[in-house]
Amino acid sequence: MDVALVLVVAALALTFDFTNGFHDAANAIATSVSTRALTPKVALAMAAVMNFAGALMGTAVAETIAHDIIHIDGVGTRLTLVAVLAALVGAITWNLITWWFGLPSSSTHALIGGLVGAGLASGIAVYWDSIVEKVVLPMIFSPIIGFGIAFLVMVAVLWIFKNAAPAKASRRFRIAQTASAAAMALGHGLQDAQKTMGVMFLATTAVDWTTRGDPIPWEIKILAAAAISAGTATGGKRIMRTLGRRIIELDPARGFVAESVSAIVLYLNAFWLHAPVSTTHTITTAIMGVGATKRLSAVRWGVAKSIGIAWVLTIPAAAGVSVAVFWALHPLLV
Repeated sequence: MDVALVLVVAALALTFDFTNGFHDAANAIATSVSTRALTPKVALAMAAVMNFAGALMGTAVAETIAHDIIHIDGVGTRLTLVAVLAALVGAITWNLITWWFGLPSSSTHALIGGLVGAGLASGIAVYWDSIVEKVVLPMIFSPIIGFGIAFLVMVAVLWIFKNAAPAKASRRFRIAQTASAAAMALGHGLQDAQKTMGVMFLATTAVDWTTRGDPIPWEIKILAAAAISAGTATGGKRIMRTLGRRIIELDPARGFVAESVSAIVLYLNAFWLHAPVSTTHTITTAIMGVGATKRLSAVRWGVAKSIGIAWVLTIPAAAGVSVAVFWALHPLLV
């Protein structure tokens, strides 16, 4: 039974990774596609490759998910596996709901919400201090920093290129967006694929196939990288329209700045803070930041409000689904 549960958890983890890919594909390429720097097919192919590469660049975020959200030491194997299964169903459900409505919500926080809900329902201890330090605070500050830095960098770019011929400058920034979109896709793989690695490592540790403190096996890394890459390759047109057009009409310069700032924030959080931040929150607020340099009214704040509501609801909604699924699966523990 426990081996079967591990296999189910692994399959669900890769399903979550796949939904993360198509849900968040827009994060990396929406600005480049909306400014016509890249065609959708080329952008998706590039994002899929860079997602795969980014997923193999580190494991610090994966270890945070595996060890710093819920405490499984001394907890029964089956209880742990059912809790992780419930968490994944909660995260997948919220990803699909927000994808359907075209809302760029956070797959990261959906997964963490699912784990918290499963922990509360099962009686497994939740590391609240770690969640505040590595989830809540980055969730608050990363978007603010993304907005602020994107605004300031965009002001600097406008000043530097104020005398440049508009058509020539636009053409150059459109070319530069190829690099910034690739950097953003690499950061997305670096951050988001690792979350699936962390969940799979958590499940295999529960059945003693791996040990806490061991390096994450290469098989788990490859599977997670492949799943998010495949999901990204399928696209995410609903959310792409929201990020690329509904918040603000982007030009190549603003698209380049938004992507570059977002990528830097993702790298700093992954390599320095080891914090699982939301690529969705980061790129969305960076787009708002560069858009605000036109004028504040240029940002469609009604759309931003809908996105903000989805952000606030993500953790409790995923947690609620996770609790319901855990109690539905409770007979497996008897």
